Amino acid sequence: MALAPDESALDFNEIDRRRFLSIGSSGLALCLSPFPAFATPIKVVQAVKKVIGDTTMQQGKITLRVPEIAENGNSVPLGVSVESPMTPKDFVEALHLFADANPNPETASFYFGPHNGKAAITTRVRLAQTQKVVAVAKMSDGSVWIDRKEIKVTIGGCGG
Repeated sequence: MALAPDESALDFNEIDRRRFLSIGSSGLALCLSPFPAFATPIKVVQAVKKVIGDTTMQQGKITLRVPEIAENGNSVPLGVSVESPMTPKDFVEALHLFADANPNPETASFYFGPHNGKAAITTRVRLAQTQKVVAVAKMSDGSVWIDRKEIKVTIGGCGG
C-alpha cells in the first residue's frame, strides 16, 4: 500500500523488518548513551536562589551526612538533619538537595511542618561523578541554613 503525500511517512501497518530494526537500534542507542552533566556550580547557585530568593544563608543547624568516597555512584547514602524544636512557632518548612555535576541541579525537596516532630531524612542518590552536594533548609522564621560536602565517586573503588 503506497502512502499518499499527506499521510504519515511511517505507517506502522507496513513496517518491514529492516526499518523496524533501524528504528529500534536508534532508540536503544539514545537510551544507553550517558546523559551529560547539565548542572554546574553556577547552575546550583541559580537553583538555590530560585528556591530561597535573596535570603542570606547561614552555616550551622543543618548537618549533611555523606560518605567521603562512594565506590558506586548509582546508590550513594545521604542523610540530612536540621536542629529545630519543630513547634508551631519554630519549625523547618523545607529541605532542598542540590548536586553540581548531575543532569539536573535540583536533586530532591522535602517539606515539613511542626507535626513532623523531627526534621531529618535519609535517602540514596545517584551521582554521576565526583561532585559537591548542597543541602538547604528553609525555616518558618524565614532564615535559611546551608551545608555542603564533596563526594568522590570512584569507579569500582579504583579511583574516579
